[in-house]
Amino acid sequence: QVQLVESGGGLVQAGGSLRLSCAASGSIVSINAMGWYRRAPGKQRELVALISSRSNPNYADSVKGRFTISRDYAKKMVWLQMNSLKPENTAVYYCNYQVATIPYDYWGQGTQVTVSS
Repeated sequence: QVQLVESGGGLVQAGGSLRLSCAASGSIVSINAMGWYRRAPGKQRELVALISSRSNPNYADSVKGRFTISRDYAKKMVWLQMNSLKPENTAVYYCNYQVATIPYDYWGQGTQVTVSS
């Protein structure tokens, strides 16, 4: 009965900021990594940011310097701070947790981010 729930999405003007949060319920052990993905209209899902226990965060080139991922493994939470938002950042954003046991990862339902020009 593990479930991930995103929050913090919404409508914002270009240049504005949003902070997305992801919270997990249920029993999760051995979390290997946490990340954020997005799916823009008419496009495939893409990785936005990923953070693991041993490496520095990885970011899509298009968001470097503007987005910041952070996490708390003990609290089973991950955040995505998005600054200087652009209309092309409009998408549904999903959090993802990679775990060591079946099913090996979990996905949230997604939260809509809309950036107006």
